[in-house]
Amino acid sequence: MTPFEAILYGVVQGFTEWLPISSTAHLRILPALLGKPDPGAGFTAVIQLGTMLAVLIFFWRDLGRSGKAWFRSLRGIDKDSDDAKLAWAVFYGSIPIMLIGYALRHQISSPQVRSLNVIGVTLIVMGVVMLFAERYNAKNQKPRAVTVKDGVLIGFWQALSLIPGMSRSGSTISGGLFAGLDRYTAARFSFLLSVPSILAAGIYELYAEREVLFDTNLAGTAIATVVSFGVGYASIALLLQIIQRQGIAIFVAYRILLGVALLAAVAAGKLPAVEPDAPTTARLPHVSPIERA
Repeated sequence: MTPFEAILYGVVQGFTEWLPISSTAHLRILPALLGKPDPGAGFTAVIQLGTMLAVLIFFWRDLGRSGKAWFRSLRGIDKDSDDAKLAWAVFYGSIPIMLIGYALRHQISSPQVRSLNVIGVTLIVMGVVMLFAERYNAKNQKPRAVTVKDGVLIGFWQALSLIPGMSRSGSTISGGLFAGLDRYTAARFSFLLSVPSILAAGIYELYAEREVLFDTNLAGTAIATVVSFGVGYASIALLLQIIQRQGIAIFVAYRILLGVALLAAVAAGKLPAVEPDAPTTARLPHVSPIERA
């Protein structure tokens, strides 16, 4: 991977991680357009650590308050406070994706599941789901605190992002809207809920793919991670502004158009659905327990 390619991957990862358009889809489409091999689930998971750091810095006050409230609630102090409920919502909401991701870890990272046909379909499907979520929640824009029940429900929605192209933020924001949260609160909780699973996936892949990432692609991985942090920080503010002012309709249109264009390109033979030398079996030697989309 050349430095230019690493920067390009970092920009795409940082810009698309928090927008509900699927960073995994774009990191799979980009090398196909460039005639390059799929960088893989390991590379994707590791450079997500850069965008996760952006969330930690952007929401450090929220995370700090919730973290303190969580530890206090363990001692039975202020366990019914909004900050404590938010912390427990993140805790319980992170369990579904970790359990399901580990159980399906081999299938999730297989070339067949990461195929452009699958991504094209999931881009369209989640776009339609987001449209229904927006319309369902159109009249409910009164802010309220996130509950543990909300966290569990949205946590199962987050598990949909295990399928490439579904999008973590698209899934969780849709789940929040269906749960009755206003758009800003749904987006904010989506960011906070992402921290445990991205951290777990990044650390796992950093260890599992250490030989490839460190011995042959250390510079590229490091560059992409740093770039994804800077761009990711900016994209958080961008998404919050768009969500508050316009909703998610613009992302719905983009997803559907991209999905249709991608399927058409594959059908016309312009892009290969699966890399020519991809293995035909679903099992890979190293896969993340929390493959993200």
